Amino acid sequence: MTVAVFSLSLLGAMALGMPIAFALLVCALALMVAQGQFDATILSQKFLEGADSFPLLAIPFFMLAGELMNAGGISRRIVRFALAWFGHYRGGLGLVAVFASVMMAAISGSAAADAAAIGTLLIPMMRAAGYDVPRAAGLIAAGGVIAPVIPPSIGFILFGVIANVSIGKLFLAGIFPGLLMGLSLLIAWLWVVRRDQLAVLPRESWAARARAGIDGVWALVMPLGIIGVLKFGIFTPTEAGVAACVYAFVVGCFVYRELPLKDLYALLVAAAKSTAVVVFLIAAALVSAWLITTSEVPAQVGAMLSPFMGNKIVLMLVIQLLVVIVGTALDFTPTLMILTPVLMPIIKQAGIDPVYFGVLFIMNNAIGLITPPVGIVLNVICGVAKISLSELMRGLWPFLWAELIVLLLLVLFPSLVMVPLRWLT
Repeated sequence: MTVAVFSLSLLGAMALGMPIAFALLVCALALMVAQGQFDATILSQKFLEGADSFPLLAIPFFMLAGELMNAGGISRRIVRFALAWFGHYRGGLGLVAVFASVMMAAISGSAAADAAAIGTLLIPMMRAAGYDVPRAAGLIAAGGVIAPVIPPSIGFILFGVIANVSIGKLFLAGIFPGLLMGLSLLIAWLWVVRRDQLAVLPRESWAARARAGIDGVWALVMPLGIIGVLKFGIFTPTEAGVAACVYAFVVGCFVYRELPLKDLYALLVAAAKSTAVVVFLIAAALVSAWLITTSEVPAQVGAMLSPFMGNKIVLMLVIQLLVVIVGTALDFTPTLMILTPVLMPIIKQAGIDPVYFGVLFIMNNAIGLITPPVGIVLNVICGVAKISLSELMRGLWPFLWAELIVLLLLVLFPSLVMVPLRWLT
């Protein structure tokens, strides 16, 4: 009965076109009424408690850091560095796209922003060089979804807050899986272009490569700096976000001199608006999470999954399949907010490491950003490349399958996540 109230109220509110945050509040209200304990005071108190969390302070700082990096020329220099070193290889612009995607993922953590920035720079070049545009756009879209997996990641922060899991460990655990995603895209790209007749960029001199490296060194060392301070426990994730903002501001304003002070206000407003939307959604989700727990929804879902509880790998396969299906209909954040409080008690009961589950859960949600019809990254890349969704999907499939294979390998071999985590911690 409770699962039916939860599902019908949430889906009904969403079907009416209600924003997901308000749909979650409606769901919470319906659960309270179903339990016969409606109290507006409790509802408002839980809402405020949801937003009152120190780890959430990392979100505005990382969002502002991403705005400062894109406006300050850091993104462009990463692409320029990759072009100087890899552009002359066969299919080299695809290699540049993957390298830039991994590096940008370790800076901004936003799939849509990374895909838009890289696509704007590379797709015109790939079109002029004779590349298949839908295929090139598909590669850049698939590369963009590495961003939520490699730290810093807003998705890991949200999951850590809702699931009460160490955000620092989630950040470190996401590094190797994110690199595996990049490697899978490289292999898939080299396979699909092996017979294409592509124009190759001229090989740049060692002097030009050195200049690109020197010019981009400030951009290239930033991801290493963020990972380093987290590994050695120098900063918490929130403090790392503050350091990233300061670094991006100083480099953009005083080193590259591409960030005018007059633009700072607009960047602050953009970051504040993005943060407000996310934090409001988190607060609403945590109200629902509290009521989902008190209504014993996880226990009822766990009973449905009880035939698989004896085998961790089978249980993880079933859960990941569920997330893939949900991800085709919901965006990244709503899926994360709705399923985390439902699935976490089941994961703990089955004895699955919450950090391991969190990495796979975030990766699966990220892949959902490029599954039709809702995938937001698909819409972004369609606009950048000026192609239809059907054309983009034709070029995307090899790279989507490559990332799903990586997800499957991580389910079958948990040590691919946990062993590198132990090395890093």
